[in-house]
Amino acid sequence: MKRNENIILLSRDHHFGLLCSWKIRQGLKKGIKVSRITKYVLHFWDSHLKEHFREEEQILIPYLEDEFSQRIQSEHQQLEAAISGMKGSETADLLSYFADLLEQHIRFEERTWFPHLEAQLNPADLEKIGKELDRIHHSEQDTYEDEFWK
Repeated sequence: MKRNENIILLSRDHHFGLLCSWKIRQGLKKGIKVSRITKYVLHFWDSHLKEHFREEEQILIPYLEDEFSQRIQSEHQQLEAAISGMKGSETADLLSYFADLLEQHIRFEERTWFPHLEAQLNPADLEKIGKELDRIHHSEQDTYEDEFWK
């Protein structure tokens, strides 16, 4: 599906989120120590996901506050709660839950929320969003050194 050029930066970030879910699952499948996988997830959260959520909540949601926006915020809170849980207890179940929730969240945004925004917002608002994202967005780089998933 072709994404509106003004929100493409966020859509591109989703590739790295899906990759994060895949890496978690690969690590669990290979029997990698939970602490190694958790360390990666916390790194991914701090270096990427937290900021991505902030951009969506501060830039996109104010343009169209509806049931979709409420769902996005609720899922962001669930993912953040899972991260908080990982800081206190490293378990394979929590990693698996996080991977599933992150993937489902991204699929919802790509398949439902972004097309909804593109259909509901006027071109001028989409352009404002694009300019704001251009100003503050940092593209993700996959530079994590411990490639436990290989």
